[in-house]
Amino acid sequence: MATDKKTMTLNLTDAEMTVLEKLSAQKDLSKTAVLRQALRLYQLVDNRLAQGDTLYFEDKNKKSKSELMVL
Repeated sequence: MATDKKTMTLNLTDAEMTVLEKLSAQKDLSKTAVLRQALRLYQLVDNRLAQGDTLYFEDKNKKSKSELMVL
């Protein structure tokens, strides 16, 4: 089943483009694929936080947790 696709222009700073290029190379993905994954992850996090869930990063070496705060 074909999905309609839209085209957009995205303006990034040099630093943001560098991050995108590095992630693209590390993951062996196109820049578009990296951005699509980032959007899906952001949507997942946003939905879970909207449901009242809390998101933590755990440092197993230090045995500590840090809560992720999203605005």
